[in-house]
Formats: sequence, C-alpha cells, structure tokens
Amino acid sequence: MEANMADVTNSKPASGGMGLNIGKILLEGRAFFALVAIIAVFSILSPVYFSIGNFLIMSSHVAIFGLLAIGMLLVILNGGIDLSVGSTLGLAGVVAGYLMQGVEIPAAGVVLYPPVWAVVVLTICLGAFVGLINGVLIAFFNVPAFVATLGMLYVARGVALLMTNGLTYNNLGGAEALGNTGFDWLGFNRIAGVPIGVIVLALVALTVGLVLARTAFGRWLYASGGNERAAELSGVPTRSVKISVYVLSGICAAIAGLVLSSQLTSAGPTAGTTYELTAIAAVVIGGAALTGGRGNVRGTMLGAFVIGFLSDGLVIIGVSAYWQTVFTGAVIVLAVLLNSLQYGRARR
Repeated sequence: MEANMADVTNSKPASGGMGLNIGKILLEGRAFFALVAIIAVFSILSPVYFSIGNFLIMSSHVAIFGLLAIGMLLVILNGGIDLSVGSTLGLAGVVAGYLMQGVEIPAAGVVLYPPVWAVVVLTICLGAFVGLINGVLIAFFNVPAFVATLGMLYVARGVALLMTNGLTYNNLGGAEALGNTGFDWLGFNRIAGVPIGVIVLALVALTVGLVLARTAFGRWLYASGGNERAAELSGVPTRSVKISVYVLSGICAAIAGLVLSSQLTSAGPTAGTTYELTAIAAVVIGGAALTGGRGNVRGTMLGAFVIGFLSDGLVIIGVSAYWQTVFTGAVIVLAVLLNSLQYGRARR
C-alpha cells in the first residue's frame, strides 16, 4: 500500500511537468507555429498560395522587413529602440537615386555617374552615419532613445523631401553609356532561382547570428541589455556597444533601402513610412523582450516571415486593406501579451 502511494505521489509531478514542458515549447516556439498555421490556412483558402514561386515572391517582400528587423533586434537587445529606420530606408533610397541620376559639378561643368558599387558603398556609409548620430546622442548625451530616434525620423524624412522636392527618382536602371548599369540587378535577378534580396537577407542574418553567438561583442550586447550597470562594472564597454548597435541598425536600414529601390527601380522620399513599427513587431513576435537582453536572429526572422506571409496572404484572398491592418495589429498585440506571460513568469 505504501509502495503504491509512493508511486502515485511520484507520478503527479511527472505528468504536471510534461504539461508544463509542452506549454513552454508552445510559448517559446509561437512564431514558428504561427507561421505554419498561416501557411496552412491560406493554402486552404487560395490554390495559388502554396507554391514555390509564390513563396519566393513573398520572401522577396519579407527581405525588406527582415533587414530592418535585424537592425532593430540589435538595438532592442541593448534595451533601446530605433524609430528612425523607416526614414533612413527612405533617405538611403533617395540618395542612391540621386547618385544614379548623375552628380552635377557646376564649377567643373561636368556630371559624374558613379558605378553601382560606389552607390552601394556611399549609401551604406550614409546609413552608418545616421546610426552614429543616434548612438552618440544616446550614449554620450543621455538623450532617451525614443526621443533621439524620433527626432532623427523627422530629420531623415525631411532631408529626403528636400533632396527630391517631394518627387520620385524614376528609371534607376542606369545606362550602359554612363557605366552605371546594374542597379536593378539587386531587385530582379536571381541566383539558383532565389531572389537576390532574399540572399542578402540570409547573409546578413547569418552574419549577425554568428556575431551574437560566437563573439565577445555578442556577449557584451546581451550583458549590457540585461543589466547595463552590472555590465559596466564588469568591464563591458557599454557606450561603445550602444553606439555600435545604432550604427549597425542604420546600415541594415540602408541595405533595405537599396533592395527596395532596386526592386521598384525608383526611389521616393516617402518610402519606408511606418516600416519602423513593422520591424519592432517582427522582433516582438520573434520572442525578444522589449526590456533588452533576450532575443535572437532566428526568432526575429520567423517574426518577419509571419508578418510578411500574413500580409501577402490577406492580399491574395482579397481581404480589404483596412481589415489587413486590423489583423496585423491583433497579431502584434497577441505577441506582446505572450511575451509578457513568458518573461513575467521567468521573473517570478
């Protein structure tokens, strides 16, 4: 009798623990399960959704949000926020378009047409410069990240509007006679059937994932995001880390701007409006904590694909754009709620 009672007593925690483990798996893998559910539902609702061609097209759309989300992840891991990435994307596209149109030098009476590689390098440097300004304001002048990046949002957007006078640069394919052809290659060409934008996203994600997992910078970033004061006392260069993540966020936004403008073969000053909110949503859906110190590239990529595949699926089945906004907002609210449950329980 005593042996039987002992068996019963010992079996209770085992079953409870199994249920707890299943719940934990579902909670931590929610982005993956949500993506699987989205693909399954829209595949039933539309016969054209579940196909390799459609997945590649949707992935090329996701590439824009994914690049922004990777940069946003680095900032959020540090306990900050970057509201300027959408405007930086728009400014980067405008600068690339301006360079592709030719740079006139009145004093010399010539017009310079830089090659595509020079346009790419200069645009990425611009993104890094915008991020550097954000980082310096936040790290050295103690300006709240929300305020500093909100201000830069307006500055970058205003500069883009001033450069174009509110118009759009069209026909960015370049001209063979001018030696600057190939800009649309980034947006339209494929390698082994995979769009270049998707390959760029994969390379950036892989690089950032390795940096976070295998380098001292990654350890410093998680430490400073978890407890900045303790990390500083432990010898972590917290200011350098903070500046670096904003520079990297600006670079990711500039690359996204290049990919988007090359896909459209045009660059407008309003491109990327509200994209910063989509980037934040992808990071949150991917399981990162807005308080910093928790999150990874894998989850962020899943979050970006959840948003992208959901939005494109709603378009394919003909749902109104207004309802698309409602559904996307509901997914974001649900993700934040699940994050609160996950990390709130961890703190307890």
